[in-house]
Amino acid sequence: MKIVVCVSLVPDSTTKIKIGSTGKSIDETGVTFIINPYDEFAVEEAVQLKEKNGGEVYALSVGTDKSKEAIKKAFQMGADKGILLKTDTMDIDPYLVAKNLSEEIKLINPDIILFGKQSIDYDGSVVPNMTAEFLGLPSVNVVTKLDINGSEAVLEREIEGGKEIIKASLPLVVGTQKGLNNPRYPNLKSIMASKSKPIEEKPLYTADKMTEVSGMTLPESKGQGKIFTDGAANVPELVRLLREEAKII
Repeated sequence: MKIVVCVSLVPDSTTKIKIGSTGKSIDETGVTFIINPYDEFAVEEAVQLKEKNGGEVYALSVGTDKSKEAIKKAFQMGADKGILLKTDTMDIDPYLVAKNLSEEIKLINPDIILFGKQSIDYDGSVVPNMTAEFLGLPSVNVVTKLDINGSEAVLEREIEGGKEIIKASLPLVVGTQKGLNNPRYPNLKSIMASKSKPIEEKPLYTADKMTEVSGMTLPESKGQGKIFTDGAANVPELVRLLREEAKII
């Protein structure tokens, strides 16, 4: 079985973000970068499929040299090969990422392509479906259970008030969600073995973008709250403040 898992490098969610001098990107000084957490579910699922069915797992990423760290983490978890579609800048958008991923995936010709459901930096949740569209393949996102029998996949995802069961034929694009599996912690043996796995660098197939960042701003800080201690006697004042200051009623 040939499996592609697409990974990205993102700022750690605990990092305090500052806007860079251009006003269009973050200041990376002191920022810790990690593999996108949702991608870890994708990598784990890819490795489990390989362990069950045999084959190879390709870890694929679009980004600068720094993005190799996401591929290396995939190696530590059990991926076999790594490919970086290299950019000189992270001034990229979902269209550019999806278009380049799809061109490389066409060459690999895998049985299944796995993504995290979204990246935690831009939270767009569009790259998996956009890549599938470029490939002309079915796509199911936010998947919490995946079973493959021969050329058919049965997928499950949570919806409001229940669960949705979907059947699809391989090849297939899948966006993974928390609950699908429990990503493994790399042991010393796998970490050492990952060091000998090369990452193939390739240029972008296209640098075309459909969007650009016009500016970034931090959210407004929260104002000081008010505490009422007199119970029902404070209701008129509370209503007045909600109407005149908060303007929500």
